[in-house]
Amino acid sequence: MSKSDKSNLERHGNIWRVVVAVPRHLQEKVGATKLKRSLKTDSRTVANVLKQKVIGELQRQIRAAAQGSPGDPLLEEALIMREEFERGKMLDGTWRNDPDEFSALEAIELKASQLRGEPIEDDLETDTPVYDPDREAMGSYYLAVATGTATPINTLIARWHSQCGSRKERTKGDDRRALGYLEDWCKGNHVSPTIEAITRKVAGRFIGDLPTIAASAKGGQRLTNRTANKYISSLSGYWKWLKTRGMVEENIWLDQSLPKEQTDPEHDARPFTEDEMRAVLSGTPAMVALVPLIRIAALTGARIDVITSLRVKDCANGLFRFKKQKKEKKDRLVPIHSTLVPLVEELVRGKNPDDALFPCFPVPPPGSQRERSMPAVKAFGHYRKSLGVDEVPPGKKRSIVTFHSFRRWFISRAEQAGIDGNIIAVVVGHKRPGITLTLYSEGPLEDQLRRCVEAVRLPG
Repeated sequence: MSKSDKSNLERHGNIWRVVVAVPRHLQEKVGATKLKRSLKTDSRTVANVLKQKVIGELQRQIRAAAQGSPGDPLLEEALIMREEFERGKMLDGTWRNDPDEFSALEAIELKASQLRGEPIEDDLETDTPVYDPDREAMGSYYLAVATGTATPINTLIARWHSQCGSRKERTKGDDRRALGYLEDWCKGNHVSPTIEAITRKVAGRFIGDLPTIAASAKGGQRLTNRTANKYISSLSGYWKWLKTRGMVEENIWLDQSLPKEQTDPEHDARPFTEDEMRAVLSGTPAMVALVPLIRIAALTGARIDVITSLRVKDCANGLFRFKKQKKEKKDRLVPIHSTLVPLVEELVRGKNPDDALFPCFPVPPPGSQRERSMPAVKAFGHYRKSLGVDEVPPGKKRSIVTFHSFRRWFISRAEQAGIDGNIIAVVVGHKRPGITLTLYSEGPLEDQLRRCVEAVRLPG
């Protein structure tokens, strides 16, 4: 090697350091485009002597990131061979013994041996061959995955999502973060980052550490129990799917959520007051579309996302058709309040049935975690603050009055008007209690729903 060789080296001030490029498909997982490590010397000659060991360590770090990552060719091949391996088993779990056939197990063992390579030396004490550590780890990894004794934690997330089409992109993002937190925690706690290694006891240890390891801010702020439970729910959903595919015996995340944090009732999210309602109804928002959005929300109790998703044909025959959300099983029909009729007629005029009622809120591109309503949520936040409609409890960051306060206001006014709670639940899309109403009843009549909606009147 030449003393002037500068491959994999760069100066940082007067000190030399090693630089190893990270393949593009692994950069997100590694968290960098290049890995760098100081050699703590200003001599290029010394740096060239020291760099080989460091290059090897950084390359092993990259290979470790590659193992189990989606798109890793070795993993993909091992998973295909696992299917062949499972097909070759007898009902009692033993292998078919056909001397005339080259079995999947033999093929797996042969590939693992090829990955392991030739011995680099012999251990004189035990009289056993010694292999290159990296190559031996690769062969063992392939053998474990292909024979079903080890499944990297995040290996099957894409397959899970493809088979659970109802999960929103934001929820899928939560799923990926949850599995990333679990994988990182395993690596830092001497636990194999595989599905098989995560027992109920291990899951309990991880949950205890989750609020601190998954900091919600760069400053290291702990996650709230509510946010941590969101990630636990993601892991539970993944394990539930794995159980249906026969890959785990139980969903170890069930009944493992963190307790709800006690809050001051005075600081809970609340409906708008009558004065606040008058303020937001009489003001002039910079985003013109907020005017009908506010009125529809106040007189239906609907969530903002279903309102921004309305099409012209969803406003026919005196009814809004709101798309199903949360745990709803079907779209929800809600009578259009009599005072909203002129506004809705203006919104649909000159448009085709499939046109959006609010074209200023386009559908996000595929794969985006942004929801259609996000621009409206942000615009309304600026608008209500400009009117002085805001209440942030001490020590908190979020206001307890938001666009969702229209939903709370509608439910409160309907109840105060004497409307039965079960009817209100149907109008706003909440689950009704008990088997009698949820399973046996056909549901309330349209006239009952209309009486509920018409019982609510805007102040002033």
